[in-house]
Amino acid sequence: MNDRMEKPPLGGWGLDASVLIIDDDDDILLSARLFLKQQVKQVITCKSPKEINVLLSKNEVDIILLDMNYQKGASDGREGLYWLEHILSIDKDYVVILMTAFGNVELAVKAIKMGATDFILKPWENEKLFATISAASKLRESNKKLKKLEKIHSSLQKDMTRGFENIVGQAEGIKQLQNTLIKVAPTDANVLILGENGTGKQVFAYEIHGNSQRKNQVFMHVDLGSLNENLFESELFGYAKGAFTDAKEDKPGRFELADGGTIFLDEIGNLTLPLQAKLLSVLQNRTVTRLGESKERKVNVRLITATNMPLNDMVAKNTFRQDLLFRINTVELLLPPLRQRGRDILLLANYFMQVFSTKYHKENRSLSHKAEDILLHYKWPGNVRELQHVLERAVIMSDGREITEEDLQLSPQRFTQNNAIPDEMALGDMEKMMVQKAIDKHKGNISKAAAELGLTRAALYRRIEKFGI
Repeated sequence: MNDRMEKPPLGGWGLDASVLIIDDDDDILLSARLFLKQQVKQVITCKSPKEINVLLSKNEVDIILLDMNYQKGASDGREGLYWLEHILSIDKDYVVILMTAFGNVELAVKAIKMGATDFILKPWENEKLFATISAASKLRESNKKLKKLEKIHSSLQKDMTRGFENIVGQAEGIKQLQNTLIKVAPTDANVLILGENGTGKQVFAYEIHGNSQRKNQVFMHVDLGSLNENLFESELFGYAKGAFTDAKEDKPGRFELADGGTIFLDEIGNLTLPLQAKLLSVLQNRTVTRLGESKERKVNVRLITATNMPLNDMVAKNTFRQDLLFRINTVELLLPPLRQRGRDILLLANYFMQVFSTKYHKENRSLSHKAEDILLHYKWPGNVRELQHVLERAVIMSDGREITEEDLQLSPQRFTQNNAIPDEMALGDMEKMMVQKAIDKHKGNISKAAAELGLTRAALYRRIEKFGI
């Protein structure tokens, strides 16, 4: 391969663009390189279009200057049109400017119809070349932003039903957490959120993002517990077209889509050691490499992680990497279970009643004294998520404006001391017990058990395998 790459000298460039020039004329390549290396971020030159695939796979190219003729004596431009079509088949958003020494209006029109951005005659005036490159750079940047927004929109559709974002509560533990958030949220510190299932880890993650300097950027929620191990890399880091059988187009991963914003990795304790190593590499280098590519792409994200698993115990058992734990828990938040929050239960219940009364077009509900007493003495193994589901059902099923104990439909077995979950129980043991109870209750129906636990079927299957149930 006969190619050359140059970057501009210290002092910067006019355009933040990488330009690939393909021409079989050494004088043309030299002339373009000498001029453009002062104007753009990077200049790559190559004499043969046969090297296009290799160059595009190794470099982040924004603009391609492509000669129309390569065979000696050729002037019809057919080669240029062939390679134009080839480049756009790799990525239809590439900005290609065709070059030729033979002015032909019909050829230019055909090239534009095929997807070329512009057409320039050789020899060119430097001012004309710069104006063409400048316009192409703006178009490329616009296309990249549009493509990223489209990918973000597609990836976030399932995350748009996130619901309640405000932290409701007056318990001392909640007040302390709110004070911590005031200090932590405006920074870019990595945050690890710990707590039982349903305690509101996702809500706290949203609040951190919403009060950060990145609040107007993307918040990307990734449920690691529902990710198949084989899909981990492609989902988080993306893949190139042809990387595997169904990879019909380039696709950025969640880290790229979250660039400039926040990425929330939920259930990080479920990652296997090999996947932990891959994640650690990305966090240390702040770069991702798509499957099927060799080039690294820089990413700038704020990291928030969460789990209900005892990571320190897992480190001691060599099932979780200590260096990864150090990387993710610059600040650690431990969310209290609902049973330890006292009258916050009623504050949350009233909040949910107001939300669901509005949602289902019903008059605002209130709780009877007996219903309040039941809510305060129930053990809430599913925490805030369970309370939310109980109140939603009660609002739907209640006939009057007052919600009674019958409307709550809570299991009496969970009021007894024998069935209460002891506060000192390890999170893993507690989770296993909850999973087993849900499966027993629904007689092995995974869909119903997963719905009660607030999990996807895939996430529940992972827990069944983990706990040997």
